[in-house]
This record gives sequence, structure tokens and C-alpha cells, in this order.
Amino acid sequence: MVVLALAALAVSACARSASPAGAVASPSAATGTAVVRSPAPSAPSAAPSLTAGTSYGLGGHQPLWPFGSADEARAWQGTYRAGGHQPWHLSAEDTALAFTRFLGLKGIDRVTRRAVAGGDARVGVGYRGPEGTGTAAVIHLVRLGVGADAPWEVVGTDDKELSLTIPAYGATVTSPIAVGGSITGVDESLRVAVHQRSSGSAIGVFCCVPAGGTPGRWSAKVPFQGAHDPVLTIVVTTGGHVAEVERFAVTGVRKG
Repeated sequence: MVVLALAALAVSACARSASPAGAVASPSAATGTAVVRSPAPSAPSAAPSLTAGTSYGLGGHQPLWPFGSADEARAWQGTYRAGGHQPWHLSAEDTALAFTRFLGLKGIDRVTRRAVAGGDARVGVGYRGPEGTGTAAVIHLVRLGVGADAPWEVVGTDDKELSLTIPAYGATVTSPIAVGGSITGVDESLRVAVHQRSSGSAIGVFCCVPAGGTPGRWSAKVPFQGAHDPVLTIVVTTGGHVAEVERFAVTGVRKG
């Protein structure tokens, strides 16, 4: 998928400024730990205006994280309006970074790019390596709810060098899941995990899949158990050259 042009993120309940001359470390509202934000692009486009009556839906996407449905998003809006609970849900950047921590992806601690258009956002997340900052994935998010305080929801990733195309997005699956895709690169080792929102760790893991080529196809079967949520997230990762996780891709499926 082609990544949208860089744009500055306009709405964040935990708004903060960043120096245009360099990255700024700031506390994450999701965890209280320091994360690094890259500087905004030199010529950001005008941010869209969000109105109180605007309604945002999934539009056919799978609700991966942090909410499982529009009802859950509305419930959070009620607690936010009453007492400012978890304002990081209003930041696409904070939500994207928190999603990587939910997946247990070590070293993914910074935003590398951003593009926001109304209720749709693409946020690049990555790591600091010996030769500079690398983008591990571009996370796709949508707003979910009604009004300017509709929170952000992760619905997938925009895949390029590493893709996860089997099973199809939104497919119904049972254990074990046949997974596959493509990767550009040589001497790669892929780890595949299955997650659900209600669990603190993966409910299925396969490690590791040797892969490589320009591009090379990869495949595996991942068993899982203890699935309770209707939507599951499958994540494939690779790394070990300059960072533990250098690239990752996710897809959302339905539990059979």
C-alpha cells in the first residue's frame, strides 16, 4: 500500500509541542514511560476540523485495539467526559505506540511519520539504530464514535517490505492458523504470534520461519488456544540485525 503524504497530527488530548529542529522525548500518557517523537514535517497540511456531531465508524475494518466495538468506545467517551480518563485515546500517535507495547514489540519507541485526514490516520512507528531511525511499520487507525472526542482505534498496518496476506483480512479462523505473505530481504527469521485484546500475552506463537529473497514468500501454521474475543490480531515480526524488531505487519481475523 502506498503510504499517505506526511501530515501533522492535529488533535491530541495530551497535546505537546516538539521542536522543529529535532526529536523530543516526552512522557507517554499510555504507560508513563518516555517515548520519542520525530519532528513534524516542514510543510504540514492544514488539519481537518472535527465537529461535535461527526460520527465515525469502522467502515468494514476489524477493531483490533484498544476497543472491541463502538459500544466500548462510547463507554470510554463517557468516562473521559466525566473525569478526563485516559486522554491518550485521543492521540493517534500515542495509540499506535501503545499498540506496539500491547503486542510486546521491544524497542519500538518512536513515531517516525504521520498522516491524518479526518477520521483516518497512518502513523509510522520505529526504532533508533546505529545508522539512524528506522520505520518498522505504518499503523492504520480510524476514529470510532461520535464527536471531536471520538477515540482512535487500530485496524491494521500498511505493509510493504514485509506482508501478512494469509489469512485474508477479516477471515474466520480456527487453530492452527495457516499464515503467509512476502518479505524483501535476505537471511530473515520470522516470528508469528496471535493476540487477543483480553489477554496480557500471545495466545499462540510460532518461531521461527526462515525467509528471504527479493521478494521471498513465507508461510507457517500457528496453533493457538484460549481465544475468547471475537477478533484476533496476528503479527509477524523480523529483526536482529540492527534492532530486535525491525519490521512487523499485522492483520485482523475473526475467531471461528
